[in-house]
Amino acid sequence: MNNPLYITISVLIMIAVTYLVRAVPLVFFRKEIKNRWFKSFLYYVPYAVLAAMTFPAIFSATGNLSSGIAAAASAVILAFFRRSLLIVAAGAAVSALICELIIAAV
Repeated sequence: MNNPLYITISVLIMIAVTYLVRAVPLVFFRKEIKNRWFKSFLYYVPYAVLAAMTFPAIFSATGNLSSGIAAAASAVILAFFRRSLLIVAAGAAVSALICELIIAAV
Protein backbone atom coordinates (compact mmCIF):
# COMPACT_ATOMS: atom_id res chain seq x y z
CA MET A 1 0.00 0.00 0.00
CA ASN A 2 3.00 2.32 0.42
CA ASN A 3 3.99 1.81 -3.22
CA PRO A 4 4.79 5.22 -4.80
CA LEU A 5 3.22 4.15 -8.10
CA TYR A 6 -0.02 3.19 -6.31
CA ILE A 7 -0.12 6.54 -4.52
CA THR A 8 0.57 8.47 -7.72
CA ILE A 9 -2.12 6.59 -9.65
CA SER A 10 -4.60 7.09 -6.80
CA VAL A 11 -3.99 10.84 -6.71
CA LEU A 12 -4.31 11.09 -10.50
CA ILE A 13 -7.60 9.17 -10.41
CA MET A 14 -8.91 11.45 -7.67
CA ILE A 15 -7.94 14.50 -9.70
CA ALA A 16 -9.59 13.11 -12.85
CA VAL A 17 -12.81 12.15 -11.09
CA THR A 18 -13.09 15.49 -9.32
CA TYR A 19 -12.37 17.40 -12.51
CA LEU A 20 -14.68 15.34 -14.72
CA VAL A 21 -17.63 15.64 -12.38
CA ARG A 22 -17.21 19.41 -12.38
CA ALA A 23 -16.46 19.73 -16.11
CA VAL A 24 -19.11 17.41 -17.59
CA PRO A 25 -22.06 19.68 -16.69
CA LEU A 26 -20.26 22.65 -18.26
CA VAL A 27 -19.78 20.75 -21.50
CA PHE A 28 -23.18 19.09 -21.82
CA PHE A 29 -25.51 21.63 -20.25
CA ARG A 30 -25.53 25.03 -21.87
CA LYS A 31 -28.36 26.46 -19.78
CA GLU A 32 -28.32 26.87 -16.02
CA ILE A 33 -29.37 23.74 -14.13
CA LYS A 34 -32.52 24.54 -12.18
CA ASN A 35 -33.25 21.12 -10.68
CA ARG A 36 -32.30 21.33 -6.99
CA TRP A 37 -31.74 17.59 -6.63
CA PHE A 38 -29.42 17.41 -9.63
CA LYS A 39 -27.46 20.47 -8.47
CA SER A 40 -27.09 18.91 -5.04
CA PHE A 41 -26.00 15.62 -6.59
CA LEU A 42 -23.32 17.32 -8.68
CA TYR A 43 -22.12 19.27 -5.67
CA TYR A 44 -21.60 16.25 -3.40
CA VAL A 45 -20.27 13.66 -5.86
CA PRO A 46 -16.61 14.79 -5.72
CA TYR A 47 -16.61 14.62 -1.92
CA ALA A 48 -18.21 11.18 -1.93
CA VAL A 49 -15.74 9.82 -4.48
CA LEU A 50 -12.79 11.28 -2.62
CA ALA A 51 -14.02 9.78 0.65
CA ALA A 52 -14.63 6.39 -0.96
CA MET A 53 -11.09 6.34 -2.30
CA THR A 54 -9.33 7.52 0.85
CA PHE A 55 -11.39 5.85 3.58
CA PRO A 56 -9.96 2.32 3.06
CA ALA A 57 -6.44 3.75 3.30
CA ILE A 58 -7.18 4.94 6.84
CA PHE A 59 -7.35 1.36 8.07
CA SER A 60 -4.23 0.20 6.24
CA ALA A 61 -2.02 3.25 6.81
CA THR A 62 -0.78 1.98 10.16
CA GLY A 63 0.47 -1.45 11.05
CA ASN A 64 -2.52 -2.18 13.22
CA LEU A 65 -6.23 -2.15 12.44
CA SER A 66 -7.17 -0.87 15.91
CA SER A 67 -5.13 2.32 15.48
CA GLY A 68 -6.85 2.91 12.14
CA ILE A 69 -10.23 2.45 13.78
CA ALA A 70 -9.23 4.86 16.56
CA ALA A 71 -8.08 7.44 14.02
CA ALA A 72 -11.27 7.13 11.98
CA ALA A 73 -13.46 7.34 15.07
CA SER A 74 -11.71 10.44 16.37
CA ALA A 75 -11.89 12.07 12.93
CA VAL A 76 -15.63 11.38 12.68
CA ILE A 77 -16.25 12.74 16.18
CA LEU A 78 -14.23 15.90 15.55
CA ALA A 79 -15.89 16.44 12.17
CA PHE A 80 -19.31 15.94 13.75
CA PHE A 81 -18.56 18.82 16.10
CA ARG A 82 -17.57 20.93 13.07
CA ARG A 83 -13.89 21.31 13.82
CA SER A 84 -11.59 22.54 11.07
CA LEU A 85 -9.90 20.15 8.66
CA LEU A 86 -6.54 20.76 10.30
CA ILE A 87 -7.92 19.87 13.75
CA VAL A 88 -9.64 16.74 12.39
CA ALA A 89 -6.48 15.53 10.65
CA ALA A 90 -4.27 16.29 13.64
CA GLY A 91 -6.71 14.64 16.05
CA ALA A 92 -6.84 11.51 13.92
CA ALA A 93 -3.05 11.37 13.67
CA VAL A 94 -2.59 11.88 17.41
CA SER A 95 -5.17 9.23 18.28
CA ALA A 96 -3.48 6.76 15.91
CA LEU A 97 -0.11 7.57 17.48
CA ILE A 98 -1.43 7.10 21.02
CA CYS A 99 -3.06 3.80 20.04
CA GLU A 100 0.17 2.59 18.44
CA LEU A 101 2.16 3.57 21.54
CA ILE A 102 -0.29 1.72 23.80
CA ILE A 103 -0.15 -1.37 21.60
CA ALA A 104 3.68 -1.25 21.52
CA ALA A 105 3.81 -0.96 25.32
CA VAL A 106 1.61 -4.02 25.85
